[in-house]
Amino acid sequence: MKVEIQYLDHVEASETENLDEMLITVNRCAAVTKGGRRFSFSALSIVGNRSGIVGYGFGKASQVPSAIEKAAKDGRKHLMRVPVVNGGSIPHEVTGYFRGAHVRLIPASDGTGLTAGQSVRAVCEMCGIRNILSKSFGSSNPLNLVKATLLALGQLRTAEEVAALRGVEL
Repeated sequence: MKVEIQYLDHVEASETENLDEMLITVNRCAAVTKGGRRFSFSALSIVGNRSGIVGYGFGKASQVPSAIEKAAKDGRKHLMRVPVVNGGSIPHEVTGYFRGAHVRLIPASDGTGLTAGQSVRAVCEMCGIRNILSKSFGSSNPLNLVKATLLALGQLRTAEEVAALRGVEL
């Protein structure tokens, strides 16, 4: 089953002005030339308002601050809405796959906290999820884990949405 991330076409200005950023990782790449090594950097960051909107950004530059800035700017272009229910959890269990990374997200009761690795924790924290259990399988590449998490969160449906799609009353 192929699932794509559904990004928001239009986000209200009030929702985007208080977006927070969290840096996940910075990678260094070296190109060996005749005069020595030339370094470039890539940065992965998560952008969100901690109340249901989250996105990721990836930026590359020859300097670290420029790469981080590009990643944050890119994250503001890739925003998606996530349903958060029961005081900070997800509506149902879901699994996301991206390349070699598999992420399973399980709703948790209030007070459990974020039981997740660094990449999954950052995504959940930025979208306002406070209680969740997660397990990642396969690849531990941070970019692939972030994309798998976002694909999983994109599959979430609230009970009201499912009832409306089926034409049934709750």
